[in-house]
Amino acid sequence: MIEFEEAKLKILRAIKNQELCIIVGKCFVSYKGRASSKLPKGQRLIIIKADLSISIHENRLIRPTNYMINGKISCEINEKELIIESKRLKPKENLIVNFFEITDIKNYDMQISNDLRLTGSEKELNDALMDDLNFLEPGLKPINQQQVFRKGICDIIAEDAEGKLVVIELKRRLADYASVTQLKRYVEQVEKMKGIKTRGILLAPEIRKSAMELLHTYNLEFFSYDFEIEERSKIKGIGKSQQKLSDYDK
Repeated sequence: MIEFEEAKLKILRAIKNQELCIIVGKCFVSYKGRASSKLPKGQRLIIIKADLSISIHENRLIRPTNYMINGKISCEINEKELIIESKRLKPKENLIVNFFEITDIKNYDMQISNDLRLTGSEKELNDALMDDLNFLEPGLKPINQQQVFRKGICDIIAEDAEGKLVVIELKRRLADYASVTQLKRYVEQVEKMKGIKTRGILLAPEIRKSAMELLHTYNLEFFSYDFEIEERSKIKGIGKSQQKLSDYDK
């Protein structure tokens, strides 16, 4: 078993140095936010990443049992427990992990990158994203592709693990101010149509500084990636049946 003091030092060092921290131990997990949930005492794997995302894994399934992103992470010790808390103010959320014992803990210095390299035609790039969106975040499921709006066509609409709709706009070149305002417009249209809180993700090789500032103002998200367009694609997109946005009901 790992002493709590040793584990705390490793966790705080990982956060400070932007390292990957992997913890295995017996814990209780509680979450409060848009909903609330509890995981009873049990053996679990906890991963804390450089971007301060934290995910809870059990010995089944690919996706985490629970997770939180963009939180402020703290670590404290009381008489019998080591407590890790991830807290956000907007929206108000907190995830608390109470460890009763820690079997193992490791830190890894890994390069931080959110780049994705794809090879294929423009259509196949969209098809590849429709096939799997988990590289963006666990539990992200595609719903519709090439959604037509009154002013434009949105590349992909998905649903995240918490039931929010997610508008994903793919740009083949440098994303600019207009790319951000376009994404914001699509997000607002989806929210108006479905009455569901909707997120927006912009995917592009890179983004202008002014566009990134506007993106943050609108509380939208950005991921960079590299891609190559060839006459004959190396990616073989798998066709999927899609729902129309008008057919999507919670």
